[in-house]
Amino acid sequence: MEQTRIKFDSDLLNKQFVENQLVQFVNCSVLRENGLRKEHVWVRNGRILDEKSVFFEEKKLADVQIDCSGLILSPGFIDLQLNGGFGIDFSTYNSNDEDYKRGLKLVAKQLLSHGVTSFAPTVITSTPATYHTVLPLVERSNASEEGAGILGAHLEGPFICSDKRGCHPEQLVVKSLGSNPAETIEQVYGNTKNIAIVTIAPELEGAQEAIKYLVSAGATVSVGHSSAKLETGETAVMSGARMITHLFNAMQSYHHRDPGLIGLLTSSKISSAQPLFYGIISDGIHTHDSALRIAYHTNAEGLVLVTDAIAALGMSDGVHKLGTQTIHVTGLEAKLDGTNTTAGSVASMPYCIRHLIKATGCSIEFALRSATHKPATLLGITGEKGTLDVGRIADFVLIDENIDVKATFCSGSRVFLQ
Repeated sequence: MEQTRIKFDSDLLNKQFVENQLVQFVNCSVLRENGLRKEHVWVRNGRILDEKSVFFEEKKLADVQIDCSGLILSPGFIDLQLNGGFGIDFSTYNSNDEDYKRGLKLVAKQLLSHGVTSFAPTVITSTPATYHTVLPLVERSNASEEGAGILGAHLEGPFICSDKRGCHPEQLVVKSLGSNPAETIEQVYGNTKNIAIVTIAPELEGAQEAIKYLVSAGATVSVGHSSAKLETGETAVMSGARMITHLFNAMQSYHHRDPGLIGLLTSSKISSAQPLFYGIISDGIHTHDSALRIAYHTNAEGLVLVTDAIAALGMSDGVHKLGTQTIHVTGLEAKLDGTNTTAGSVASMPYCIRHLIKATGCSIEFALRSATHKPATLLGITGEKGTLDVGRIADFVLIDENIDVKATFCSGSRVFLQ
């Protein structure tokens, strides 16, 4: 048979793969569980194939062989906390469903240039009317040439501690879930169908029952924006919480007599069979490098990179919106109007990966897994995303050692080229 060999760059620009075409990615360092390996990746009809089966059972050569020029081939990045970007804010609804969906699509499309192939649109503390309107529009999808896939919404509020609300509007914070938490959740959110993650302060009245209810509804619960003591946090984990929202930010500072939620990183009550993950914003603004090193050396396996990016991501300095709040952005700093409160990030996922390596000295493999396999593990989607194992959707990114994105692939098709 005739085989076509092309380079990933200019030759790939207009290349479209057809149904049943066997594609082989060569000359790359592939991210595996045991590190970067000089291997090949085989793809057909959007899925990753078993190389041995192709050789020994099908006895076939690739129809197309793509030379990756020695780059790293990593699963596509997964961002579990993204408030918006490129001028779009997911907490803002302007009375038009189609406008909101167009905003989602715009962000999803632009994220491909950052190597992000899946994300959770994040809605901060809002009115029930906003949740009722927005949640049905945040439908789950797989990545494609149209943009990164949507994992479901991350609802960061309104069930949070007022004292640890950060930039969330105080008047919209719900300080108690009452005697019937399930009913309160349904009244506030409307429907749990499209919810991937809920951030909740575990010390609130009814919070522990709310956590159980949300988990039973299929949501991942994250504790955060909280003044909770360690014992309360441990109870939340026993109730089903699996994550801490942006560790160190919007929570009680570590104290040697009661370390609060930060103490969950070393809690003896958390089972290795059901590990706890924590989001961390490695932008050099939200979390000091020393704190990044403490988290990394204390509980490396739980570290999940998130950007917490707002509408200002990919935009110029100036005034931007986050829900009903006004945010002033200068460089990588975003501040709530009239305060010194940090209000989300403007750093991309490649930047956060790069900074984590610089700040902690961790390996590039560790940093990449913190943006791919670990968030997928947290959400229970490693059967489809977050790894390059056989049978997975072929969402991956070609990067150099500086984490610069050279090309992004969704279901094996090139959707971005630098």
